[in-house]
Amino acid sequence: MGKVTGFMEIDRVDRRYAPASDRIRNYREFTLPLSEEATRNQAARCMNCGIPYCHNGCPVNNQIPDWNDLVFRDDWREASRNLHSTNNFPEFTGRVCPAPCEASCTLNLQDAPVTIKTIECAIVDRAWREGWLTPEPPAHGAGKRVAIVGSGPAGLACAQQLARVGHEVHVYEKNAKAGGLLRYGIPDFKLEKTLIDRRIEQMTAEGVVFHCGVAVGRDVAAAALVDEYDAVALAGGAEASRDLPVPGRELAGVHFAMDFLPQQNRRVSGEPVGTNEPIHAAGKNVVVIGGGDTGSDCIGTSIRQGALKVTQLEILPIPPKAEDKLLTWPNWPLKLRTSSSHEEGAERDFAVMTRNFRGENGVVTALDCIRIDDKMKPIPGSEFSLEADLVLLAMGFVSPTREGMLDELKVALDPRGNVAADTKRYAASRPKVFACGDMRRGQSLVVWAIREGRQCAAAIDEALTGATVLPR
Repeated sequence: MGKVTGFMEIDRVDRRYAPASDRIRNYREFTLPLSEEATRNQAARCMNCGIPYCHNGCPVNNQIPDWNDLVFRDDWREASRNLHSTNNFPEFTGRVCPAPCEASCTLNLQDAPVTIKTIECAIVDRAWREGWLTPEPPAHGAGKRVAIVGSGPAGLACAQQLARVGHEVHVYEKNAKAGGLLRYGIPDFKLEKTLIDRRIEQMTAEGVVFHCGVAVGRDVAAAALVDEYDAVALAGGAEASRDLPVPGRELAGVHFAMDFLPQQNRRVSGEPVGTNEPIHAAGKNVVVIGGGDTGSDCIGTSIRQGALKVTQLEILPIPPKAEDKLLTWPNWPLKLRTSSSHEEGAERDFAVMTRNFRGENGVVTALDCIRIDDKMKPIPGSEFSLEADLVLLAMGFVSPTREGMLDELKVALDPRGNVAADTKRYAASRPKVFACGDMRRGQSLVVWAIREGRQCAAAIDEALTGATVLPR
């Protein structure tokens, strides 16, 4: 414990954002890091609890009090080693994770929690600057070949872990570059893609082979991978978006969020947008349906593209502004969360159901809505309309897509349509096939994907060699 009375003497201070008027002019990251001294002070607030409930909130089991103490003592290199012992990619989670660890912080009961996410990001960013994060190729080969389908956080974590213990690892990615939704789903202003590129370079130096632009089940037969490799890990994510089947859904201008966001990411990186219809918010009244992170990303992107007005609709009632900590702690609380994108100029409305889309000449022009009560029942007389030139459906994801790979492999699915596999063996119903991340658990967080990728790697290593030294 770095400073016994730190939590009593030091107030929480977190990273700030660049002014909205400046940041909406580009797609660069806009979070302003704390100084080294301020970061050490924030680490001093950690109480080194007898039972560190932050561990309860962290899916990858980060040893948070340990690296807080190391930062306070100015041993940043050891803090980086400790952090990477549980998390392959803390620069991703340090930027896009909602930080359930902070909700679980004991200090959060009657005060503000430790800035865990900010300290984590500071550690890994310094480690990259200092050149501490070099490739870790294996000393000996394991003699086994593993194919991983999908290069999102689950696939990357699984691949890196297996490569470091000597397996020959091949990652198959349908897009032009590796990264999955880290690259094509999360906007650059939240996660710049150079952060992904340097991890891909590190993993390539460790022996991982990336096959990009190859869709398993279309460009290469899934069964061929099972025959060619000793194990195949399915880490393709949950990409089937939840639809809104109301009258007018077929109108032009009504799109899934994941048709909209990847296009802008490709524009920023200089990739071709693709063969689909270009979707752009410039000069339009944009309505985002769905109140989660994906909806927030649509807002920030639309504002940067020059939208005339952005409105976000949520079917659930407005949450309380603050949680009842004594009731919810250490669990993730339901409360009103205002993202950086919301602060850039969006209007939000809650407890709203969309009844239909209206249009002219086959193009959407408006939404007809109605307010609902706490039992999700429409309130008579509360009908209203919203002008809309572009509607983005950001209501989450229901399951992996079945067409292609899953239909070909004929692996068992759970009742929600995910690949059925437990969290001990991560084995699918077909021999030699494993599943992890959103493809196994359904739509979730980047930090959960990393956890599952790491655990799946340990399960595959044990299945192939009879034992494993990889941590779970």
